[in-house]
Amino acid sequence: MARNEEKAQSMLNRFLAFKDEEKRKPREKRPYLASECRDLAEADKWRQQIIREIGRKVMDIQNPGLGEHRLRDLNDEINKLMREKGHWEARILELGGPNYAKLGPKITDSEGKEVDIASGRGPGYRYFGAAKQLPGVRELFEKPPELKRRRSRYEMYKRIDADYYGYRDDEDGILEKLEKIAEEDMRSKALRDWQRIEAVKNEAKKKC
Repeated sequence: MARNEEKAQSMLNRFLAFKDEEKRKPREKRPYLASECRDLAEADKWRQQIIREIGRKVMDIQNPGLGEHRLRDLNDEINKLMREKGHWEARILELGGPNYAKLGPKITDSEGKEVDIASGRGPGYRYFGAAKQLPGVRELFEKPPELKRRRSRYEMYKRIDADYYGYRDDEDGILEKLEKIAEEDMRSKALRDWQRIEAVKNEAKKKC
């Protein structure tokens, strides 16, 4: 908890220092196209500016109370800045600078946590912060229910062994005991039936 507070305070200090610096000198307009820049130091300066703008907007978009329209606008702006950041990083590499796409600093949110996708590379539209919970967006991050795959005939036959056919049923001796009891019951019933039939026959002979 204390570490998060320290990170937040550090980010606040950097932000305040940046605002003071902006007040002291006139704000320069960033070139519309990165290809227009011919100086490596200038290109790196504009990249740093974009990173700060992304960081501020990522902090803002964590607040779900901004409302749906503002969150969507913020998310659009972050995506646009991410693409622009990628253009400047490519230009820096062309001018002989480092490959920031691999080595650049990470962008953090208001809690000091690293933003999941911040390289500016790769296709697709990304969602940040509370924008992930907007109607129609939340479903994109929900994992679809796993469908139970129907087993094939081959997979079912693979599970069939000697136990399935009952070849090992008499190994523990339980089946033998049960069969003996059942056999004795059948013998007793058959004997009673025979004795009853014989009694009927003898009674018939006496009447004759």
